[in-house]
Amino acid sequence: MIDVPVVAEYSVVIDAPYELVWKITNDVASWTDLFPAHESVEILHREGDTTRFRITKRPDEQGRVLTWVSDRTVDREAGEARAVRVETGPFAYMRLRWGYLQVPEGVRLSWRYEFTMKPDSPYGDAQMKAHFDESAPAELEQIKGRIEARVPAEGSAV
Repeated sequence: MIDVPVVAEYSVVIDAPYELVWKITNDVASWTDLFPAHESVEILHREGDTTRFRITKRPDEQGRVLTWVSDRTVDREAGEARAVRVETGPFAYMRLRWGYLQVPEGVRLSWRYEFTMKPDSPYGDAQMKAHFDESAPAELEQIKGRIEARVPAEGSAV
C-alpha cells in the first residue's frame, strides 16, 4: 500500500517569451544543458506527446550515481508537463508536474512534486522533502538564468 504522497511546490518567474521557455524546458534530450547535475539523458521511446527517458546524474560526494526512468507527457494547451517515474529507485511513488503560466513579468514555471519513499530507502519522506526544498529552488534559478541568457538572441518576453 502506498502512503499519501508528500507534496512540495516551487516556482520561478522567467523573463522570456512563453514559447522559448516551453521549447527549452520540454526538449528533454538537451536537459544536460539545463541541469548541470545531469551527466546524461537518454531518450528511450516517444509516442505522441509522451517521452520515456533515462536520466543519469553526475556522481555525488560519496561517488554514488543516481539514475531513473520517467515518462513525461506534455500538454501545450493546458500549459503543463507531467512526469511519472517508471523506475522509481528509492521512491515508492514519484510524480512531477511542470506548470507554465504567462504573467506580466514573463513565465511562471512551477514544479509540483508528489512522492513517498520506500520503507527500505536510505531516505525518509521528510529527508527527501528537505532535499527538494534546497535543490528545487536552486535548479529553477539555474533554468531561469540559462533561458534568460538566450533571450537577447531569441527575443524578449513581452
